[in-house]
Amino acid sequence: MTGATPDPDRAAAAQAFYSRWARWYDVLARNAPGIRRLRADAVSALDLSPGDTVVDLGCGTGATLGYLRKRVGPEGRVVGVDAAGGAVARARSHVKRAGWSNVTVCQGDATRPPVDRADAVLASFLVGMLPDPAATVNAWLDGLDPSRVVLLDLARSTHPFGRLLNRPFGVVVAATAPPGAREDGERSLVADLDRRVAAAHRTLLDSCTATTHDRRIGGFAYLSAGRPG
Repeated sequence: MTGATPDPDRAAAAQAFYSRWARWYDVLARNAPGIRRLRADAVSALDLSPGDTVVDLGCGTGATLGYLRKRVGPEGRVVGVDAAGGAVARARSHVKRAGWSNVTVCQGDATRPPVDRADAVLASFLVGMLPDPAATVNAWLDGLDPSRVVLLDLARSTHPFGRLLNRPFGVVVAATAPPGAREDGERSLVADLDRRVAAAHRTLLDSCTATTHDRRIGGFAYLSAGRPG
């Protein structure tokens, strides 16, 4: 995907789609089987300390914000960034109800985060939608100067048993993708997802030290962490 450029029409369509379905994505993001454990493990991999500033890129409806705030404490800062206005509005409503004065949710482009620097960066279920995941991960490492970065994503499994479920996984990916993305067909859509996730995680692991990489839920969940060298 190196050198890929974003398609403005597709980006706008994706934002409108995720805004329209923000309510239902919120339910899925918080209650899908195994999702809470995945989010908790991703936040643990950030190795946050009280007082840290952490940025949640592609925060969606804010399902991970509470986990992050618990780790940085009331003296820390949590910034969520998402491109879909409907998702941002829902995340903000959760923050307001919880009374988290040190949590901010911004509508913005994750490839150009509206943040100068951060102690830690989390991107969950995001890189598979980026036009150039490797370049974007490098931009996060250079531009935000974080001490720790964690990526959490879904892609097809390479595990022997997980492979048996790759076909149903592809059907779900196609069914939940924005209309513009579906035009490429399920096979192309899932293959692109695999390539983008692999490129982002490989870039993180190659560019950082003290790295870890794990696959969960039958090999469908990819969790990578590292400290920029």
